[in-house]
Amino acid sequence: MALCVANQGLATGPASPAAPADWFGWGGEDPFNSEVAASGIFNSVLVDLTYDHYAERKVDFLPGFLAMPFNSLVNLGYIAMGIYWLFQHTEHGGDSGAAYVKDVFASMAIAYAPVQWVRLATLGQLPAVLDQWFTLPIFAWVPVWCRFAVQGWRPHYALAVELCSLFSYALTLVHDRGFEVALGCHITFAVAEGVGAQRRFGDAVSLRYLVLAMLSCCGFVALKLLDHPLARYPAFQHLTGHFWSKVCDILQFHYSFCFLTHLTRLAQRRKE
Repeated sequence: MALCVANQGLATGPASPAAPADWFGWGGEDPFNSEVAASGIFNSVLVDLTYDHYAERKVDFLPGFLAMPFNSLVNLGYIAMGIYWLFQHTEHGGDSGAAYVKDVFASMAIAYAPVQWVRLATLGQLPAVLDQWFTLPIFAWVPVWCRFAVQGWRPHYALAVELCSLFSYALTLVHDRGFEVALGCHITFAVAEGVGAQRRFGDAVSLRYLVLAMLSCCGFVALKLLDHPLARYPAFQHLTGHFWSKVCDILQFHYSFCFLTHLTRLAQRRKE
């Protein structure tokens, strides 16, 4: 991702990102994260590696990739949502920037699903680390998109944000709750940038999408934390808090797309 952003800034200047085909370059973050994590530097990071961490009961007769069927299959929702937004056209067809920031975000959603699924299927240290690590630059893309809507494409800003996001995972080496601290900072940053962009260019429609995205984010965090406590209730014994947390995460993605695409259109119209 960082290398892709840097190359765009050098090749195309500050006004517009590279052609849409180049947005798959964000996947350069995948091998970078994977190679660093595979080096063993994060072997001491505290992650959950047992079925006991999840309230959904393991189904012994199912293969490993479906051992927790609902928690596993919900990942298909990320793929479906990502593909949907990937093929949504921006209103300003000639503006490669608007299409680029949307397509990167959509590709992140699609790529994230297999990472989560492999974590559940293997309960391994490396997939668990990658699952956490990949979450951070996804949240970091929201401020990048907000800044694009307000000021236009700024490759150096995008590069700085994504690099800081990647390196923030080093907090896990300092404290057992380093990931939670990094994630909280990312969420706060994304909300602050979204509120700032809303104040500058938003309308009632974008405000509604912003509120729905933030409520979905709250559900994503709260339901995951309450996975086991909620399992005491019959309604949450099969479709558990973790499952509904992922549903909220998918909705968080979706309403973020709704907010950011609508806000980008509003900003572009006012600048014309």
